[in-house]
Amino acid sequence: MVPRPIPPQVRRRRFLLSVGNHAVMIAVAMIFLLPVVFILLTALMTDQQVLGANLWPNPFRWSNFTEVFHAIPLFTYTRNTFLVASLSTIGVVVSCIPVAYALSRMRWKGREATFLVVLSTMMLPFQVTVIPLYILFVRFGWIGTMKPLIVPLFFGDAFTIFLLRQFFLTIPSELSDAARVDGASEWQIMTRLIVPLAKPAIAAVALFQFLYSWNDFFAPLLYLGENPKLWTLSIGLSEFRGQFQTQWNLTMAASVLFMLPVIILFFLAQRVFVEGVTLTGVKG
Repeated sequence: MVPRPIPPQVRRRRFLLSVGNHAVMIAVAMIFLLPVVFILLTALMTDQQVLGANLWPNPFRWSNFTEVFHAIPLFTYTRNTFLVASLSTIGVVVSCIPVAYALSRMRWKGREATFLVVLSTMMLPFQVTVIPLYILFVRFGWIGTMKPLIVPLFFGDAFTIFLLRQFFLTIPSELSDAARVDGASEWQIMTRLIVPLAKPAIAAVALFQFLYSWNDFFAPLLYLGENPKLWTLSIGLSEFRGQFQTQWNLTMAASVLFMLPVIILFFLAQRVFVEGVTLTGVKG
């Protein structure tokens, strides 16, 4: 059967609607990009240009970035930040996958009550638990080390458990039942069946945790403040701003260097990130 041709007025209406939608999305994207463009342009200006009315650097001063490296040990801060973010991400993924699997794929008495207890911990802000945690870490002798930023995350995270559980529930239970009939253990089902199917969700929560650890300021300042050798980029940027608070071009250059690794990571993992965010939380 030959399909009927689309009338010209319908094609014109669809074209105009598509142009309108793209125009709105481009305008919204420009609004979000304007602060980033402003930071980048300011980072390439001189002191006199920053205080002037011109928005375009003339000439471009690329030496601002080298001055940042000379002013603070940026490579050391970057290494410390990457170490904390990477180990905390590994800890969250390794510890939360078995818990999310047990709360979604295994049938046992008290499962729903346990899940509610896990969710209830999300209602406690960090400021409520920070004092008892700080006292505990003082007794352990961990203050001034990276252990308070890494070790607790190897014991699970409620938000990550929730997201992974929601994704695991979308996987058909018939697959797990068939594996059990074939004699597979729960560990084998989790590692060989569920985890490979849940790679988008795992990648999404890993990226969430990495970005959170990378941008975190309060916890590193609290636990690492007395040890400058272990400072992260967030603390280093705050210290740099305190030293060069009147030199906005150097402050913006430091901000660009701080954001650059995260921007690169996001673009490299954009497809997996968007897919994981889309798929998590579909069923509950």
